[in-house]
Order: sequence, then C-alpha cells, then structure tokens
Amino acid sequence: MSVPGGPRPTLEAVAALAGVSRATVSRVVNGGPGVRAEIREKVRQAVAELGYVPNIAARSLVTRRTGAVAVVIAEPETRVFSDPFFAQQLRGIGRELAAADTQLLLMMVESDRDHARIGRYLSGGHVDGALMFSLHRTDPLPAMAADSGLPTVFGGRPHWPADGPAGDRPLYVDTDNRDGARQAVTHLVNRGRRRIAVITGPLDQTSAQDRLDGYRDALTGPDTPPVDERLIADGSFTAEGGERAMAALLDAVPDLDAVFACSDLMATGALRTLRARGLRVPADVAVVGYDDLAPAAWADPPLTTVRQDVQEMGRLMARLLLDRLAADDGAHLSPVVTPATLVVRESA
Repeated sequence: MSVPGGPRPTLEAVAALAGVSRATVSRVVNGGPGVRAEIREKVRQAVAELGYVPNIAARSLVTRRTGAVAVVIAEPETRVFSDPFFAQQLRGIGRELAAADTQLLLMMVESDRDHARIGRYLSGGHVDGALMFSLHRTDPLPAMAADSGLPTVFGGRPHWPADGPAGDRPLYVDTDNRDGARQAVTHLVNRGRRRIAVITGPLDQTSAQDRLDGYRDALTGPDTPPVDERLIADGSFTAEGGERAMAALLDAVPDLDAVFACSDLMATGALRTLRARGLRVPADVAVVGYDDLAPAAWADPPLTTVRQDVQEMGRLMARLLLDRLAADDGAHLSPVVTPATLVVRESA
C-alpha cells in the first residue's frame, strides 16, 4: 500500500509484486490483449495492494486515447443551469461515462465567439469523442467536429441530410417528438377542445419543428379547415418565454380553450399568465406540456404532459459514442429514437 505523502508506486513495483514483467503490467493496465486471465488477475491485485495509479499521459501514448469525452451544449450557462432538462441529460451521460472510466468535459456556447474556441479544442486531440445537443440550424460545431475526424453523437435528430457536415451517417439519440405532439393535441381534441393553441420552441431546432408538425398533424384532416396561424407562438423553451407567448395568444385569440406547450417550462409560464388573467385550468383553458420532468408534477394544477426519458436519452448518447469508439468504423451502429408517452394529470 502506498504511504500518503510518499513516493508514488511505479510500474516496476507492481511488476515485482505480481512476479511478471513491466511490459505485462503495462498491457494489463492499458487494456492490451495477449495476457492470460490468471496473470491479469495477479496484476490487478498488485495494483490494488500498492495503490498504483496509471500515468494518464503515458497511457495515452500507448493507447492513443485521452479517456475523456467533450459534452457540448449549444446554449449559454444561464439556460443550461436553469432548465432541469439539461440536468437530467447530463446525469445520464455522466453515469454512463463514469462506468466506462471516462471523464466528462462540459463545454457551453455563450456567444458566437465560443465556436472557434470549441472547434480548436475538439481538433486538438484533447478528447476521444464528442456529444453535442441543443444544436441550432446555423451551428458550425457539427462541421468542425467532422473536419477534425472526431467521433460524435448528437442529441436530437440532426437537421442536415445524410451527406451533411457530420459525415454520411450521423449518429444521434432522440425521442419521437412528432408522435408525442400528436398524442398531446389528440388528447385535447378528444376532451372536446376546439381552439387549441401551441407554444413552440425555437424553430431552428428540429425538436421544436417536429412538435409543431405533430400539432398540425393532429388538427389537419380532409374535412378540417387550415390551422389558424394566430394560435401559434414561440416561447423559446423557457418559462419566461411561455409566459409571454401565452399572453400574446390570449390577446390574439381570447376564446382559445386549450394550449399545447412544447416543453414543461413553457407550460409553467403559460399557467402563470392564465392565472394572472383570471382563467381557470382546465375549466377555461386546458394545458398540456412536454418532457415530464419534476416541475410537471409540482405545477398547480399538476401538468398533463408528454413523457420522454431524458436521463435515459443521455445514457444512450454516451453508450452510442462509447460503442463508436470501440468499433473500427461504426458502420453497424444506428441512430436511436425512443418513444414518447402521454401522462394525464389535472391540467387537461
């Protein structure tokens, strides 16, 4: 066992205790092949007994791996740390990477100036791969990752075609946003609501566009009139944006009787506006959100919402990237789309 404050145990010390060569210890420590199971176990016991910690720089020279993954969120830190969606996604990512003894490096985009900084870091050999999410249509980050050759997995369906900036076959994890939105709005229709508004996220993000398309799907048919465009407002995926969007919708269409907010945060903002206007939920206006994060159940009244397993989506992103790093070319790997499920509570 190493002594606190004393010299660090060396590879040679581990080899002497295990009764093997230094090269054998190096292969075991660095995950190399060609070592019998009983020898591998002796080395592991010696490592544990001495408290040996591998030199990361030396290991990277052998394996050509850093043992780290960049998690790039294309949002400012004020948004990231105030939205429980990101906390849940990072929890899933962090747990999966930790189980694989891989470090998480968090990077956020405060302004356009950060794109060049992040691009330089990604191409500098500091990480083995990248996880990117909350991308907007004009983000240069996917092209930067592709130019660097860095294996990348995206959170959310990419907006570019298969031959776009991330290569021939981008890997991503998403939920079925369009179907989730259809479920939400169909539920409102089946409850007898006829003037149904929608509060969208930024439409330069595919999740927001897909949810708006699902809203239109549920309200469009051969015998129905076109959707009233006055019933559509952008809430920017924030509570404050939902509050403002709900006010604009009520000003434009005072007799609306339901609203589908494309995130729970926007739904909580909508609830504040409805309460301030003296409208009862759901008696006067029914409300449905999207995500089913903790604030949905805490809302007053508790929020009917579309559930996506955000933590599991983060875990799947990390797992997909780890599988890509372990594969020769990743050709056998495919994007993952998880189902969305309506959770009915008191708001609708």
